[in-house]
Amino acid sequence: MEIHETPTAETAMLIRRPVAEVFEAIIDPAVTTKFWFTHSSGRLDAGKPVQWEWRMYDVSTMVDVSEIVKDTKIVMRWSDPPTTVVWTFTEMPGNATFLEVRNFGFAGSADERVKQAVDSTGGFSLVLAGAKAWLEQGLPLGLIGDRHPKGVAAG
Repeated sequence: MEIHETPTAETAMLIRRPVAEVFEAIIDPAVTTKFWFTHSSGRLDAGKPVQWEWRMYDVSTMVDVSEIVKDTKIVMRWSDPPTTVVWTFTEMPGNATFLEVRNFGFAGSADERVKQAVDSTGGFSLVLAGAKAWLEQGLPLGLIGDRHPKGVAAG
């Protein structure tokens, strides 16, 4: 009997900053642009779509937040076709936050869905590493911009 699992991108990172600060870093584009996208039409808020841009790649996406639980969870849909992203913030001892990201609902063939989940896992891992560096050390690592440099073929 064949079992069909839904491919899900999952990654997580301990960030040694208070949960309210880590939560705000994802909600507020003035902070998020330090480690992820380059421009946003506004803060994340339930029921108010925003557009995120990565101008170095001439790419943008609409983000539609369906649920926000302050300092605990953000549920959003993004991309085309849309997928669901769930951010979970867990307060940890020592003013730290465990930030988990799950992305699911990929479209296409089984192989295409698996590839999208793998790509998304890698992308969100870079986002969390960049967030950690920025929030803990104030270091803008440029991970997203350096992921696909001009002159290197996508593989």
